[in-house]
Amino acid sequence: MKGYEVNIRLVEAGALLHDIGRGQTHGIEHGAIGGMMARKLGMPMELVHIIERHVGAGLTMEDARMNGLPKGCYVPETLNEKIVCYSDKLIEGDHEIRIEVTIDNFSQELGSDHPAIKRLQALHEEITSVVGDKF
Repeated sequence: MKGYEVNIRLVEAGALLHDIGRGQTHGIEHGAIGGMMARKLGMPMELVHIIERHVGAGLTMEDARMNGLPKGCYVPETLNEKIVCYSDKLIEGDHEIRIEVTIDNFSQELGSDHPAIKRLQALHEEITSVVGDKF
């Protein structure tokens, strides 16, 4: 992928397991809960991080504190994490949507000036610069 190294097997596993925490909750905390579940199951830390860091466009330490999550930063860091996080924003229910729809949904839910909107736009720009706009 344009000289970037992507662990396809890890991304596939992350795509399949990123919502494991939804078995306990559908709230914002499902990523953190899923990460705890993955740790208990002995999953590799790279996969745990994908599960923890896919919510929204990532949750900062302040977001985590305000939402009662365990202390930590839940913003995707690696390209593998970012691919799963971004891909998750292109699916609604059982169909694909454009990133503009997700941004609009975030804006309506959180307010157009919420920092998560800028994080999502930055994630979109980064991913499309790596893989192109046919993602």
